[in-house]
Amino acid sequence: MLEKLFHLKDKKTNVKTELIAGLTTFLAMAYILAVNPSILGESGMNVQSVFMATAISAGIASIVMGVLANYPVALAPGMGVNALFTYTVVFTMGYSWKAALASVFISGIVFLVISVTGLRKMIINAIPKQLKLAIGAGIGFFIAFVAFMNSGIIVASSSTGVTLGDLTQPTVLLAIIGILITIALVIKKVPAAVFVGMVITAVIGLVLGFMGFEGMPSLPSQFITTDFSMVTFGAFAQGFGELFADPFNAFVIIFSFLFVDFFDTAGTLVAVGNRCGLVNEDGELENAEKALLADSVGTVVGAVLGTSTVTSFVESSSGVEVGGRTGLTACTTGILFFLSILISPIVLSTATSAVTAPALVVVGMLMAQQLGGIDWDDFICAASGFVTVIVMILSYSIANGIALGFITYGVAMLASGKAKKVSPIIWILNIIFILYFALI
Repeated sequence: MLEKLFHLKDKKTNVKTELIAGLTTFLAMAYILAVNPSILGESGMNVQSVFMATAISAGIASIVMGVLANYPVALAPGMGVNALFTYTVVFTMGYSWKAALASVFISGIVFLVISVTGLRKMIINAIPKQLKLAIGAGIGFFIAFVAFMNSGIIVASSSTGVTLGDLTQPTVLLAIIGILITIALVIKKVPAAVFVGMVITAVIGLVLGFMGFEGMPSLPSQFITTDFSMVTFGAFAQGFGELFADPFNAFVIIFSFLFVDFFDTAGTLVAVGNRCGLVNEDGELENAEKALLADSVGTVVGAVLGTSTVTSFVESSSGVEVGGRTGLTACTTGILFFLSILISPIVLSTATSAVTAPALVVVGMLMAQQLGGIDWDDFICAASGFVTVIVMILSYSIANGIALGFITYGVAMLASGKAKKVSPIIWILNIIFILYFALI
């Protein structure tokens, strides 16, 4: 049955290799079980329910990807989009988390439609590669900045906006130690380095807690849970009225979720596909439409359960590196996410800001590497890329960074006499973004 479903022999792999690869991918992604509830919990969502939604949506989406597309790619609520959810849509724009879930649901439906109609290629070709790279890097800087703020390494200042926090505080020191440990693990190419770094930071925090230091992670009263309640399930349906009370804002929010998910997924699939032979002689991904369909299904399911956008994880490459070649790898990872539901008390009791900060900062560093692909000698690319990144950080808004980056690109192309080379889609988006800023 497994051979018929996953074509193991054709891919020159076997069940044992695929199971090991699935475990490896799960360990590389497991940090999201702690980080996602931590970030979404700040928006007012029930943390236990978000944990359940994170684990279940990751399990379902990964298995759908494995069975439908036969890709060794696992999925879970993505980094960056969870920050967009909490810090931009809820904190900056003032929407409730229910309205934010409604926008995630709609973006998933739209992604579903464009995945099956062929609009995907048209949209991808319309948006310049340089902007895609800048947005990915900008989100990396943004989530790292959030981690520095939440852990107290950076604090607010009435005179300079932000400044360095009190580095003698135990929780701040724990975050710094965790960041340095995780960086060292990544440099040493330790498997699942981000997850291992978070575990080590949590253990150090537990020890410091036993020694009497305040604010440290603690062990739960029980290690295995029997509470599977999900108060966020179906809550997205209550957010449509609030979301569409302002159509312009609704468009910007939905577009931002869609854009980040769409190109993050495309980039991940290409990166992983190149490593495991899923790219054909024409440079096209095999079963790409099915893979994108699986990703969009994950987003819709995640919104219904109560979490931010579910997307393909580039950490899947860790499983590919140990031999994962088929959907059995993704299915194995999905099953492990289901099993992780049982240990939610351990994850949630130790996932303090100091413990999750190392994961956020190092993931941000990895995302920021995309800056290397920007042509900084071309001032059009440099200007639009710079504005995208700096506005995301300083305005504390991923959506604002995307919008002003697009506008800057359009103006720069117009000034250079290259306006005819800009896709009509970009000009339409620029008009909408300008109206958005004029009306907010």
